[in-house]
Order: sequence, then C-alpha cells, then structure tokens
Amino acid sequence: MELFSLPWWSALLAIVLIDLVLAGDNAIVIALAARNLRPEHQRKAIIWGTVGAIAVRSVMTVGVVWLLQIPGLMLVGGLGLLWIAYKLIADTSESEHEGGGATTFWGAMKTIIVADALMGVDNVLGVAGAANGAFDLVVLGLLISIPIVVLGSQLVLRMVEKWPVIIQLGAAVLAFTAAQMIVNEKFLDALFDGSDAFHTTARMATYVLAIAGVWGMGWWSSRKQENTSTTV
Repeated sequence: MELFSLPWWSALLAIVLIDLVLAGDNAIVIALAARNLRPEHQRKAIIWGTVGAIAVRSVMTVGVVWLLQIPGLMLVGGLGLLWIAYKLIADTSESEHEGGGATTFWGAMKTIIVADALMGVDNVLGVAGAANGAFDLVVLGLLISIPIVVLGSQLVLRMVEKWPVIIQLGAAVLAFTAAQMIVNEKFLDALFDGSDAFHTTARMATYVLAIAGVWGMGWWSSRKQENTSTTV
C-alpha cells in the first residue's frame, strides 16, 4: 500500500475507528483495576498499565498470522475475560469490608495487562485486517491507541469515584466483550454462525448468561463477605 495514498488514509481512518470502539473496554478495566490505589499511584498505574498493555498488544500484532491459526483462542480468551470481570466486582465487595487496602500497584498492573492481553485479540485482528499487511499502519494503530486508552481510563476513574454503580456496569461491558469473543470463535461456528432461530437464540443466550453470571457471582461474593464479617 503506497504511503499517504487514498487507500492508505482510508485504512488509517478505519484503524482509528477500531481503536475508538475497542479501546473503551481497555479503559474500563484499567480504571476499575486502579480505583483502590492511593491517588498518587492511580495515574502511575494507568500510564504504566497502558504501556504494558500496548507492549503485550505489540507482540500479539507481530504474531497475528500465527494467532489466527490457533483453534479455540477466542473461546479461551472470552472465558478468561469473564473471570477478570467477576474479580473486579469481587474485589469491590472485599474492599468494602476490608477498608479498600487489598489492591496494590503491582496487583492492579497484573490485572490490567492480563485483561488487555485477553481483550486485545479483537483489537489486534481488527487493526491488522484494516492495515492489510502495511506495517507502518499497524505501528500507527498501536501508537494511536495509547492516548485513547490513557484519557479514557482517567475519565472512567473520575466517574467511578462519583458513581460506584459504574463498577457494575463496567463489569457488564467486560462480560459482553467476553461473550462476543466466545460467539466469534470459529471453533463454535456450528453453534453460533447462522441467522435462523436456533443460532440467534444461542448467541443471545450467551450474552445474557455472561452478564447475568458475572453479576450473580459478584452478588454471591458480596453476600459471602457480609456473612463472614457478621460471623467474625
């Protein structure tokens, strides 16, 4: 693809749109992971968490052709992301009973990088596809995603401080993303790929079960913590 040609600019615009749409999930998980840190550590966690996440995504982008050949990758990533979504809610209920000191800087970093590695599959595949093999566009896509994630994380973090219910909504967004990854798994095309009533129902049920499951497990964790604190 010729540099600065019309196709090149069209591909770059597509990459920017992909980053804007998909970076929202990353911004949410970074903000939620950093919410229990001291204020002076929150910005550092957001910046270094984003740097680590971009580094992971860069490695994934380089190996995107290899990744596409791995059967079950989206399924495993989706299940892993469901666990991350649940842990974000579970950590909230624990911090309410333990004074909010359970989350450390490195613990937040680990959550951020692991979650981004799971969610980054969609972004990597989308950017690589839009770039159509142009390495300069792939690099630009990665660079553009950095300020989007950093600024988005800071915005979400301020909103979480004012409205804690956003934590529940954020976990639902992550669960929705996880369900989307599972539904898009090529290995499960026989179950999800189709427009008839059966396939449509299977897709809808996956989304509903993912969100309801995360919220339900979060509620169960909260009740368990309440019972434990009452007993003690």
